[in-house]
Amino acid sequence: MNLSIVISASIAIFLSVFFFPLFNSTYWLKWRASLVPSTKFGADLIVKNGVIFTSDPSFPFANSMAIRDGRILRIGNYSSLQDLSGYGTKELNLEGKVVVPGFIDSHVHLISAGLQMARVQVEGVNRKDEIVRRVKEAVLNAKRGSWILGGGWNNDLWGGELPMASWVDEVTPDNPVWLTRMDGHMGLANSVALKLAGVTNLTKDPNGGTIMQTADGEPTGLLIDAAMELILSWIPEVSMDERREAMLRASSFALTRGVTTVVDVGRYFPGSSVEHSWQDFSDVYQWADSSGKMKIRVCLFFPIETWSRLYGVIHRAGRALSNWIYLGGVKAFADGSLGSNSALFHEPYFDDPHNYGLQVVEFESLFNMTIASDMSGLQVAIHAIGDKATDLILDMYESVALKNGKRDRRFRIEHAQHLAPGTADRFGQQGIVASVQPDHLLDDADVAIRKLGVDRAQKGSYLFRSLLSSNALLALGSDWPVTSTYPLRAIRTAMNRIPPGWDTAWIPSERLSLNDALIAHTISAARACFRENEIGSLLTGKLADFVILSSDSWDEFATGGSTSVNATYVGGIQAYP
Repeated sequence: MNLSIVISASIAIFLSVFFFPLFNSTYWLKWRASLVPSTKFGADLIVKNGVIFTSDPSFPFANSMAIRDGRILRIGNYSSLQDLSGYGTKELNLEGKVVVPGFIDSHVHLISAGLQMARVQVEGVNRKDEIVRRVKEAVLNAKRGSWILGGGWNNDLWGGELPMASWVDEVTPDNPVWLTRMDGHMGLANSVALKLAGVTNLTKDPNGGTIMQTADGEPTGLLIDAAMELILSWIPEVSMDERREAMLRASSFALTRGVTTVVDVGRYFPGSSVEHSWQDFSDVYQWADSSGKMKIRVCLFFPIETWSRLYGVIHRAGRALSNWIYLGGVKAFADGSLGSNSALFHEPYFDDPHNYGLQVVEFESLFNMTIASDMSGLQVAIHAIGDKATDLILDMYESVALKNGKRDRRFRIEHAQHLAPGTADRFGQQGIVASVQPDHLLDDADVAIRKLGVDRAQKGSYLFRSLLSSNALLALGSDWPVTSTYPLRAIRTAMNRIPPGWDTAWIPSERLSLNDALIAHTISAARACFRENEIGSLLTGKLADFVILSSDSWDEFATGGSTSVNATYVGGIQAYP
């Protein structure tokens, strides 16, 4: 036999035996995926052996998910993901822990929260002398003449008595002081600040605001809503570096609570400059985005007075400036707050029978700005706490929709805390987003009963279940820094509704289930700001934002109140701890 023939046949047999498996498509794909983890064949990370809540009712749970390039590549059972594991793929064994989508806080003032973290902290203080002590301590560390700033006080914690300038005047003879109430609708100035601003017994109340006075007509130091501008205009502007540090500080804290996205309504409130939100957009958010410093995703709302400017930016650059920044819409105010007796009601305050609250903006002007904003395709969000304010805004939204025609507009009402009979049904009928903050009821239960009377408070306060039953889109948030961003606590509050010192639930018929509360803090919160295609659920193609909880099973999470955040991932990368 010819030797060359023998050699050729031997080589052919060897090649067929060695390489035949490679012609099998499954073998080939697995082999290639093992070599190339970052192509379309491999995953960067596989998270396995957990209880993964997806926020999708058609596919509520999985035990594993694969992630590549910051998005979910596939989710399901671990066995269905093994073909995505290649060279360089990392695996995270959850060991049975519960995983939920990254929480979306539907209403925060992010930079204000970060600034407050570095100022005089009086949140939760329940004694007058402790407020004085903390202000005195701040003065000792401050330069003579510099402003002492802080906030978070709640007079209801020490029995309801409103503070006065005289409380802190003795310890602040050379420093102006400004301390905002927890709700941001009232502030306390000391006598130095009042003198600097020229506020006297002759100063008249501005439209949409009140200067509190003693029986003798002298200013007490308290200013409500638009009247706060009399002091705010004298406070030096916060520097760009301070605002940047504040945003990063607040973002880092949010991650510890499992928050991966916030709806930031900015530093805009009655009496403040509409320019603050725009300065923060350019100086802080665009800077952080371009320099790779963003830690959480933000959906930004701007003062409604500046709707045309926002429309111009969106027309040029689009709504999604990156995976980190989304331009949400415009924000306005209809009234004040319950604690400041400035929320607008149909009936007078029980403890102040001549006071119905404040309408903080001229209604015709608000109506015209809403029509223009909506006609330009902008989402509109309006603050309304009292029942009359909410009804006025619902009426206005209905008129605007009729005038501008049918479209998916998702008008928002921020807070919607106290509703008249039948109002909850209107949210669903009109397709209105109810952006609510469960933890506010922890502070408001006793206050509402005192200010509204038992009957009104019981029938119309924090009607979460009624809103959901009306088919309203319910989105949960915190209003941070009014209350701290803490989704796990907010979810428990919405489920239990037991205020401090109470043994039973306040209006138990309005409690939410765990599933409803989770949905409202994830996918419904995403829908409430037109982001459901990107965030809010753990499904193929979505951004891989998720939270690993301390609970070892779903039953433990559902029944236990001690669940905490073990880790927070943004875009598939561990951001906390």
